[in-house]
Amino acid sequence: MTVKKYRVKLTREERNDLLQLTSRGKTTARKLIHAQILLHADEESGTGSLKDTAIAKTVHCSRLTVERVRKRFVTEGLESALNPEVQKRRRPEKPDGKGEAFSVATACSPAPDGRSDRTLRLLADRLIECDIVDTISGETVRKTLKKTNSSLG
Repeated sequence: MTVKKYRVKLTREERNDLLQLTSRGKTTARKLIHAQILLHADEESGTGSLKDTAIAKTVHCSRLTVERVRKRFVTEGLESALNPEVQKRRRPEKPDGKGEAFSVATACSPAPDGRSDRTLRLLADRLIECDIVDTISGETVRKTLKKTNSSLG
């Protein structure tokens, strides 16, 4: 049996606040689920802590969500466990006007030597070569060309 790394031990005040929060039902679903997870995971309660899989089944969420809420409560506190920060955008930004203009101009120019046509991947590689963008996919180039009513055909 594995020992829990992040053990939830609620104070009487925290437990009462969470019970009040879940009984009112006037908050976001995410916050309610996180409060229920903490109540079920509390080792100081009379019933003891449930296993993560049992908590997940009871609260109707994934086991990983239970683990994340536990970890956030122990490392950052109750408020952070109930209201996690919104994650930052992970996708790279789309090319700006300069990148779009360069894409259109490159697409309209003749194909490189040894090629009969330009491909979206070749255009993406050219944007990276010229330091217009750090990374870009052929699909993003396609969407840019479509938006500007340009095409390779």
